[in-house]
Amino acid sequence: MSGSVNTHHSAGATTVQKAAVGVAIAFLAVGVLGFVPGITTDFDTIDFAGHHSDAMLLGLFQVSILHNIVHLLFGVVGLAMSRTARAARVYLIAGGAVYLVLWIYGLIIDQSSQANFVPVNTADNWLHLGLGLVMILLGLVLTRRATGPAAPASHS
Repeated sequence: MSGSVNTHHSAGATTVQKAAVGVAIAFLAVGVLGFVPGITTDFDTIDFAGHHSDAMLLGLFQVSILHNIVHLLFGVVGLAMSRTARAARVYLIAGGAVYLVLWIYGLIIDQSSQANFVPVNTADNWLHLGLGLVMILLGLVLTRRATGPAAPASHS
């Protein structure tokens, strides 16, 4: 029985691919948990989008149906991109950049305005900052090439 090797699940997956899978699974878990009453408090108030949703993941992070769907999609994209080291690196760095932009967006909008369509609150903002930084660092550090003096050539 022969077939292509899925580096996604094989022992040959690079560290950056494994990190991308871990991040993607975390996003999938958060996306699912955002739809679970009890884990998401005030679930009966969840809106599709906007700042009127009082639903709070773990009683801390404001969520909406759109917010949860975005987390699920981000997880699916991460799993797909973790198939190669190059794509995993792009997922982590570009995804981290998206979260840094979302952090800045969350800081500058009025959280009680229509601009807060995701929605985000202060806890989300700090989480987005942390996620953005960690994802970018993972993408950069786990793909950094070792530099140093070249090994001397052997003369046989």
